[in-house]
Amino acid sequence: MSDEATPANELLTPLERRIRMLLLIVFVGLIASGATTFALETEMKALATLIDGDSAVARWVARIRDALVDTNAKYPFLAYGTDWLAFAHLVIALAFLGPMYDPIKNSWVVDWGMIACIVLVPFALIAGHVRGIPMGWRLIDCCFGIAAFIPLWLCRRYIRELESQPPASAA
Repeated sequence: MSDEATPANELLTPLERRIRMLLLIVFVGLIASGATTFALETEMKALATLIDGDSAVARWVARIRDALVDTNAKYPFLAYGTDWLAFAHLVIALAFLGPMYDPIKNSWVVDWGMIACIVLVPFALIAGHVRGIPMGWRLIDCCFGIAAFIPLWLCRRYIRELESQPPASAA
């Protein structure tokens, strides 16, 4: 790959296509994760209706729904914190546009994303414990970090392979 980024109209190599596809998966995951944060009360009401019953999961979902309804009724300004959480997801997703455009120059974003995925696990386990989140729920949260780490790790591997290839002009 040359020092300049590949122009959009130039055909991408199979390796570059794989890199972009993996980054797109992470990008879409972050966007979806952020977007769902805006309507938590509505989503939890719908989920509580779907998971009706007396299971531990149904009780936990109902508890979350009730807490959101009560909190939003009495203290709607607290939802501003989750709005910022959504914003953070969207901005973090934008960072992955750089390596989609020029994976070699912006490989640091992929490394940073992998680090974030790794530190998500102890953070979810510790903060979740402090906040009284059930272990099963914390493990689900950990899975998001693991699930994002896999495409980022593959992407980093493909970027290293791309770095080792001779420039397109020399081929």
